[in-house]
Amino acid sequence: MLSYSSPFPPQFVWGVATAAPQIEGGAFEGGKGASVWDHFSRLPGKVHNGDTLDVACDHYHRFGEDFALMRSLGIRNYRLSIAWPRIFPQGAGTVNAEGIAFYNRLFDAMLANGITPWVTMFHWDLPQALDERGGWAWRGTADAFGAYADTIVKAFGDRVKNWITLNEIRCFTFLAHDLTLKAPGRKLTRAELNQTYHHALLCHGHGVRAVRTYGGVGARVGLTDNCDVCVPVTEKPADIEAARAWFTQRNAHILGAIYAGEYSKAYLERCGADRPKVEPSDFELISLPTDFLGLNIYSGTYVRAHATTGLPEEVTFPANYPRADSPWLNLMPQCIYWGPRLVQELYGVSSIYITENGCGYNEEPVIDGEVRDLHRRDFVRNYLRELHRAVSDGVPVRGYFLWSFMDNYEWEDGYQRRFGIVHVDFATQKRTPKLSARYYADVIEQNRIL
Repeated sequence: MLSYSSPFPPQFVWGVATAAPQIEGGAFEGGKGASVWDHFSRLPGKVHNGDTLDVACDHYHRFGEDFALMRSLGIRNYRLSIAWPRIFPQGAGTVNAEGIAFYNRLFDAMLANGITPWVTMFHWDLPQALDERGGWAWRGTADAFGAYADTIVKAFGDRVKNWITLNEIRCFTFLAHDLTLKAPGRKLTRAELNQTYHHALLCHGHGVRAVRTYGGVGARVGLTDNCDVCVPVTEKPADIEAARAWFTQRNAHILGAIYAGEYSKAYLERCGADRPKVEPSDFELISLPTDFLGLNIYSGTYVRAHATTGLPEEVTFPANYPRADSPWLNLMPQCIYWGPRLVQELYGVSSIYITENGCGYNEEPVIDGEVRDLHRRDFVRNYLRELHRAVSDGVPVRGYFLWSFMDNYEWEDGYQRRFGIVHVDFATQKRTPKLSARYYADVIEQNRIL
């Protein structure tokens, strides 16, 4: 019988995650250029309350105290991102020396606090100047990313050995250019949208190439994907097979393409005349071998075999299904079991990290010096139980990064939606560890679910 009190593997990596545009602030300091989010947040009605990224958590000035707080909680691994427009204010061309100097100070401070960096090259903050030239629909963006990746790996590769190329391709392509929920919020045609996926895959390939060329001894690299997780309604063979088939179809254009080294015939047939334009050597770059796959897993889709046809059938959520305040975050811990399992079974991935998992709620008041976020504690505990099950079943999950270290700018939801285990008073910038932070610190210390 599976015991959830048994420890995780001895070398299991426990960490927290954030992203530069969500916490740094200093949006126009130190020579940084504008990002698409700096622009988008100023468009009327696009972001809750008109909130901007200008100050955020002021991590740009407070990273020293933030790393000291991480250390006090026993956090030894931190996933962060580098702001592309802080390195190249125009997206390409002249390197901003002040931006390089800032991240040199930041990485040195991390290491001084005993914290290992896991660096995401791109977490949605495309330089505005590149967007004005065509953004993700323009192949030149991939070329610019290649130069950017080379620059940051050369500059920081002596201290950074864990690299992530891109964060959640779907979000800065589909959600930004079809649903228009995220920056730049510009609707594209179906053919243009398919091209954004392809250009993002090229950027991933350039990131891998940069690490292989300039990363030095011990450098590792992978992608972080928010794959569409399909959870079988029951664990009967027919429902499992239905979930596997649905997962294959829903993820063909990203994970399927990377690991197969080509677009599947079924995917291209679905695209029809809107299929992406591919140059002969593209997949040599896109399919370069990686060292791990990062998965951001929050929720998923329930799937079963249709009672009559046996074909995969998505089961929609009823109105009163439990969810966080984030309307897209249905609470289904099984997704963190089935996501890694299906990825391993379908693509043969030998090393997986959960690079994000967490829950967003609105107002969480500080009472007597504490935020009593038992809902978040329960979320983390229940999801870790399913992750422990996956590891026990032989799924190669090597680590878990909780999203997020602290409350921050939650994209179109602004500052109303809180994901942090550390509360941030955005008026004073005071940090207060929540009950969930103390709970997670104990999990890290004992390497098991408590």
